[in-house]
Amino acid sequence: MKIAVIGAGAMGRGIAQIFAQSGHQVLLHDARGEAIEAALTQIKAVFARLVERNRMSADEQQAALSRLQPATELAGLADVDLVIEAIIEALEPKRELFARLEQIVDPKAILATNTSSLSVTAIASACQHPERVAGFHFFNPVPLMKVVEVVRGVRTLEPVIETLRELATQAGHRAVVATDTPGFIVNHAGRGYTTESFKLLGEGVAAYPDIDLILREQVTFEGKGFRLGPFELLDLTGLDVSHPVMCSIHEQYYGEPRFLPSTLGAQRMAAGLFGRKVGEGFYRYENGERIAPEEPAPAVAPPGGPVPVWVAPVTSVTRWCKRSRRLAAPRTTTPDPAPTTSSCSRRWAWT
Repeated sequence: MKIAVIGAGAMGRGIAQIFAQSGHQVLLHDARGEAIEAALTQIKAVFARLVERNRMSADEQQAALSRLQPATELAGLADVDLVIEAIIEALEPKRELFARLEQIVDPKAILATNTSSLSVTAIASACQHPERVAGFHFFNPVPLMKVVEVVRGVRTLEPVIETLRELATQAGHRAVVATDTPGFIVNHAGRGYTTESFKLLGEGVAAYPDIDLILREQVTFEGKGFRLGPFELLDLTGLDVSHPVMCSIHEQYYGEPRFLPSTLGAQRMAAGLFGRKVGEGFYRYENGERIAPEEPAPAVAPPGGPVPVWVAPVTSVTRWCKRSRRLAAPRTTTPDPAPTTSSCSRRWAWT
């Protein structure tokens, strides 16, 4: 199959890589020509590392590279069988792109969107033939995250879904069919992981390294914990990607409180703390590797001998404790006795 990938960012680059490796002709397009060249260079570097680690032979490397070609113009995609869009996560740019693609590609070609949270049906509504449009949502990093959501829009035909499922399987991924709801499966369920963790952080329940540690190593499912803590995951995917997805899902569910994004996320995004891609997020990174925070030095005695310590005399401590108990003890009163009468006078008797 001849596949076109539009968008040469992290997602598009990963999608192009896995399909070139699995034997398909792949055209990589981006509105910025330099982005295409950068993506191809990075894919070549990935293949070289796979050869060094004996996970790919030199012949397989050359064959995969020969199947991967740049496409500087959309017009060059006229004869493809499948287009996978991986551009900015915004509805209108995607709708505009799909409307343009319909005028270029073959009427039988499948149009797929890698959207992570937007409505596939809304994207397809810009097309004259929405029945050939489906979601094909991969996860970052694509070669390592072996799950892909195949999303059925309201008008999507079943053969389109089956074709995408087969392609994902050939590429070594597990395809899970989802209906077209905000966030589909993973990003819908994942809101509980990230938004609740933001609440824990914002309310001062724990620091983010501790939240990551507990969810990564202490919370287990069938003997296994989460591979990454929530803030480690946000650093990996990029807060500039994750926070808008949170906002999108919250909006699409008409302000459902359980999907409410965190103001902490908005603040950190405004500060440019996106994560690994910029070297700093919740953690710091160098060359893509996380830098371990410095442990505080243990307290040591000052020079000059033993530290003087004052100890109160026993008599003073005892006197203080007795006085404290006496002041803390509740006061009691004795009820008045019944009056007694003598032959001389009436008196009150007190005890």
